[in-house]
Amino acid sequence: MEGMAVVTEEQVREALTRVNDPEIKRPITELGMVDTVTIEDTAITVRLLLTVAGCPLKDTLTRDVTNAVAGVAPAHLVHVDMGVMTDEQRASMREMLRGGAAEKEIPFTQPGNLTRVYAIASGKGGVGKSSVTVNLAAAMALRGLKVGILDADIYGHSIPDLMGVGDHRPTQVDDMIMPVPVPVTTLGNHPEAIAAPDIKVISIGMLKPRKDQVVAWRGPMLDRALVQMLSDVYWGDLDALLLDLPPGTGDMAISIGQHLSNAEVVVVTTPQQAAAQVAERAGTMASMLHQRVVGVVENMSYLELPTGERMQVFGEGGGQQVASTLAERLGHDVPLLAEVPLDERLRVGGDDGHPIVVADPGSTAAVVLQAAADRLSGRSRGLAGMQLGLTPAGRL
Repeated sequence: MEGMAVVTEEQVREALTRVNDPEIKRPITELGMVDTVTIEDTAITVRLLLTVAGCPLKDTLTRDVTNAVAGVAPAHLVHVDMGVMTDEQRASMREMLRGGAAEKEIPFTQPGNLTRVYAIASGKGGVGKSSVTVNLAAAMALRGLKVGILDADIYGHSIPDLMGVGDHRPTQVDDMIMPVPVPVTTLGNHPEAIAAPDIKVISIGMLKPRKDQVVAWRGPMLDRALVQMLSDVYWGDLDALLLDLPPGTGDMAISIGQHLSNAEVVVVTTPQQAAAQVAERAGTMASMLHQRVVGVVENMSYLELPTGERMQVFGEGGGQQVASTLAERLGHDVPLLAEVPLDERLRVGGDDGHPIVVADPGSTAAVVLQAAADRLSGRSRGLAGMQLGLTPAGRL
């Protein structure tokens, strides 16, 4: 058309470098997803190659590509065609994402990997360990950290519902799984949520054919599931990975110690003596597996009455007892990171998929959980203080 500016294929492809795949969070040009760019007098057609047929985020990709091309060719109509990668193209993309590394390795144990791995453990069930996990993760994301959550509680997988993604399913590219990205803006009304990176979530609950299906596995299957969720999932570059462990000192705790010896353990307890004594076992177990216990969170610490008084519903002192006992037993400081009060908003937020640190940041529960997350993640992201998994020469 006369007067229309000439648009080159190079300009269109350069504009597409600013379009990220909504799940992998990398430019579509880098992933090899842009097949052909056809420029006609009044229209431009971009053909994309999806990783799998029936990609759930086609509409997002179409919108983002259309907007990007319109930026350099405002007078042209933009068409987006969708195809599917060949096996060879998918294999090439997987190799690029893994940086040429061999498949099936756990990235978090590799030398130089700077992701801090936090295993959230408890001696017994019902102490709110999963709620603590999602709130610590959300609190770290609010500070701009890139965070992942691995729901290692195979039988009691509640993380998807607590994060509001109970019906979501991860995309699979051959044998590589994309974790479900959860925008922090969907979790509540915290003013910093807009700038927070998505939280990447994976759970066995997302991989089951049906939500009500029962997982009835024994030790070797649990171990294999853990390895798959660590090595087959494309986590990308994370500042922190939080693992929600099943309660107790069973198969999964041992597997975590074997496969993630660099994990740092946070023990969750409630105030009563019976719970505290059981929680001490979880911390001692971690130490036996050469993992460092970095703190204790006491949940359900008290109920704040309308008069301002605190009712110690479940007794008091359990969290401090666990921290003091573990510090003495392990020979290093184990801080009491938080005393989280009973708060109906925390429970409601869990049912609705809105962690309290995002949904109600001014509440006491949110403030103490945010402070705990800040204390955990406040150390610089570097090799200082990290266990590197080295064995002294001459030692078998």
